[in-house]
Amino acid sequence: MNDPWHDPSGAGVWIPEQQAPTQRAPMPQVSVGPAQAAGQSAVDGGAVRYLEVQGSPAFREVRDRYRRFVFPMTAAFLGWYLLYLVAATTAPGLMAHKVAGELNVAMVAGLAQFASTFLLTWAYARHARVRRDRRALDLRWALATGTGRGRAR
Repeated sequence: MNDPWHDPSGAGVWIPEQQAPTQRAPMPQVSVGPAQAAGQSAVDGGAVRYLEVQGSPAFREVRDRYRRFVFPMTAAFLGWYLLYLVAATTAPGLMAHKVAGELNVAMVAGLAQFASTFLLTWAYARHARVRRDRRALDLRWALATGTGRGRAR
């Protein structure tokens, strides 16, 4: 992935001449508002610019994709954790049932908590990489460079 925030020279300085290469995807449309056109200060114009981006369809799409993944996964994980706690406190006989040798249901469920945490972390990272990162990076680039020409994907 061609990351416009990475400086290959290692100097740590962003140079405007090294703008997006030709193979990059089109940038989302982000328009300049009337406040900037009227010549407001850079601070006020920046706030207006961020509000315009926040109201843009591209930003809403990134935010909605984030919420559609995070909220259900959080609910599912909390439900699984609470089920584990409730079972541990209300059904000690079930949790003490031997599975193999000295390994009981409580230990298996506890280890499954760790496994599900790692699985959820992997799923979140994959979801972000596949469904949100490119679009968010395009928004960031358009905001930082003041470009916004291009069609929305």
